[in-house]
Amino acid sequence: MAPDALYPLGGYPGNDDDGKVMQKKLDRKKIGVDMLNGAKWLKGHAMSNGKLAATGFCFGGGVVNMLAVKLGSDLSAGAPYYGKVATQVHFAENDKRINKGRDGYAAALKANNVTHEIHTYPGTRHGFHNNSTKRYNEEQAKIAWSRTMAWFKKHTS
Repeated sequence: MAPDALYPLGGYPGNDDDGKVMQKKLDRKKIGVDMLNGAKWLKGHAMSNGKLAATGFCFGGGVVNMLAVKLGSDLSAGAPYYGKVATQVHFAENDKRINKGRDGYAAALKANNVTHEIHTYPGTRHGFHNNSTKRYNEEQAKIAWSRTMAWFKKHTS
């Protein structure tokens, strides 16, 4: 499932600049409820193996962290880009705003005995995985995605 939080406003517009403007018009609490309900629905779906993993980019990375907190052990793995589940975190090397919280995030994961991996991608900026921006870094995005898929397989198989 790949929910689009911007769906109520017509869906992702294809670029981050317009997307940011649209995000400001949304009720973040409602987005959280929608994402949580979607995750619960997916986990309980007849075709589900009962294990749930989540990934998200930029704002979606925060959604993954929220799901980890709200779902606890009902979320088998998470991979936020930029909790109490097996967490794989992806940081852009040159992302001052997000990286300010990196050390505290890593310390909290360790202090709470959360299984985790943290990766930083050289020469990248925030949004390096988004191929609709100039910040896209194909080489590092492929490495990150390969790690994400391996992480999900390990924790949901």
